[in-house]
Amino acid sequence: MTPARRVTTQELLGRLTFSAEPWMSCDECFEAVDGYVEMLLAEAPDSIPGLRAHLAACSACLEECRSLLLLAAADAGVDPGRALERLGNA
Repeated sequence: MTPARRVTTQELLGRLTFSAEPWMSCDECFEAVDGYVEMLLAEAPDSIPGLRAHLAACSACLEECRSLLLLAAADAGVDPGRALERLGNA
């Protein structure tokens, strides 16, 4: 039986070759994500070094951030569209 072949996409290549500096662990990301979500919703400048790089590489943390963003937006009664757009560019 032939093993399944994986398709190499531009997105996959980008995730494998991007710079992850400054480095941030998942624990550090978890501690910073609340403030990051607040910044996204307030359309404030991104000022947490390493977080965007971590989110670009870690789908688990990205999903956690996305879920928290949606919850915070619903709680505040604001449209999450622009913040999700900014997060999508992480």
